[in-house]
Amino acid sequence: MAEFLHYFPQALTFTNLLTLILGVIGGLVLGATPGLSPTMAVALLVPFTFHMDPATGLILLGAVYTATVAGGAISAILINIPGAPANIATLLDGHPMALQGKSQTALYYCFISSLVGGLFGMLVMILFTPPLAKIALKFGPSEMFWIAIFGISVMAGLSSGSILKGLLGGMFGLLISTIGYSPLLGSPRFVYHDVLTGGVAIVPALIGLFAIPQVFALVESLGSKLERPNFEPEKGILFKTIADNLKMVKSLSIGSIVGSIIGIIPGAGGQVAGLIAYDQAKKFSKNPESFGTGNPEGVAAAESANNAMVGPSLIPLLTLSIPGSPTAAVLLGGLLIHGLFPGPDLFISNASITYTFIASLVLAQIAMCVFGIILSRYSYMVMSVPNLFMIAAVTILAVYGTYSVQNSFDDVIVMFTLGTLMYIGRKFGFSPAPVVLGIILGPIAEDNFLKGKLIADTDVGVFSYFFTGSMNLIIILLCVGSIGYSIYGEIRAYRKAKEATA
Repeated sequence: MAEFLHYFPQALTFTNLLTLILGVIGGLVLGATPGLSPTMAVALLVPFTFHMDPATGLILLGAVYTATVAGGAISAILINIPGAPANIATLLDGHPMALQGKSQTALYYCFISSLVGGLFGMLVMILFTPPLAKIALKFGPSEMFWIAIFGISVMAGLSSGSILKGLLGGMFGLLISTIGYSPLLGSPRFVYHDVLTGGVAIVPALIGLFAIPQVFALVESLGSKLERPNFEPEKGILFKTIADNLKMVKSLSIGSIVGSIIGIIPGAGGQVAGLIAYDQAKKFSKNPESFGTGNPEGVAAAESANNAMVGPSLIPLLTLSIPGSPTAAVLLGGLLIHGLFPGPDLFISNASITYTFIASLVLAQIAMCVFGIILSRYSYMVMSVPNLFMIAAVTILAVYGTYSVQNSFDDVIVMFTLGTLMYIGRKFGFSPAPVVLGIILGPIAEDNFLKGKLIADTDVGVFSYFFTGSMNLIIILLCVGSIGYSIYGEIRAYRKAKEATA
């Protein structure tokens, strides 16, 4: 902490502060664009930092990383399309709030919660980096497999319909994640056409499952008499929203703690943090049935988790060269091109650069909240766009965002196919969130199970490897508890519905 305070003023120089502000504003805009994930945004900017001062270059990358994670909530709330996988859980309650004429309020909740979670995550990073780095080393293939299974157990609570529909949607996502060639065995799976050779990437799947059904729904509305509500700016709500937001201690605490824990675990990512935090907030809520209908607690839990993940995801990166998230992996490249090699020496020989970078991340959280709130004041302009123009804009962004990932038209075909299937599924009450979670967690579970099996076969055996050890047993108990509570919640909801009918 003493070193952090000593180097903090270096982050406040004119050049560094200007770079940070521009990075935050640009990150919010990039994050709000469907398909341009935080990983892609940071990757695009890495080459531009080559001729910058090392500290300034890292400040730019850190500011963009922080802002894009929160910026993805803008499109999630306004048009029901997450700007990045990390914002999937945000739209579950954020978009219903927008449909109720509370888009500005929902965005205020989003950025204030992001600030709370982000500052909590940075505090964890500053105070507990050495011991948490040692904990991150304990997560091997078996622990990562059970983490993925814990994430899969969340699927049941992500459907607005029944627990069965949530599980079926998640199973469909897991099935989609196996398409293509096995990364470890090299064997083809479900490759019925050349389009499927490379499998289904997360960004085309994300855009297809959320954007295309939205486009089809807007097309349907053109022939009907129903018009979208006329959204007007909400005046005098800022301080009331801040007060109400800070009263959600339970949701903010769950989001911040879950996000920090998931951030430390290498390879998990913000999308897992947001969904798990949302599910846990729903489980601990006195009114779980209100989640999915526009409950601000759902937005607070999801967004605080997304940004709480940012700081801790850099702990294994800076100390062990192990990225805690895909975006942190790109940041590793930013460090290396400036001749900075992660490890204990980074905090000694390059303390000035390292602690200036960490200080800038704290300032970026504050700037993200300030400029995010300013942008929120004009959210009504997006909501008042005519349906015909919205259809054209969303379709163009969907195709552009999908094609730009791998410069492949095959991804565009996959995107439209999944979107069409999801549009039909929504007619029967299925939600896209469990499907996306299955696609995200499928490779994590499969790869780590196969790696663990290879290790176990040469040592203690599969059962002992996966079912012994304190870390494994703790995560297994969490999985059992999550599944049990989901079943209990479903039974409780059924009884309440029965009593109300009676």
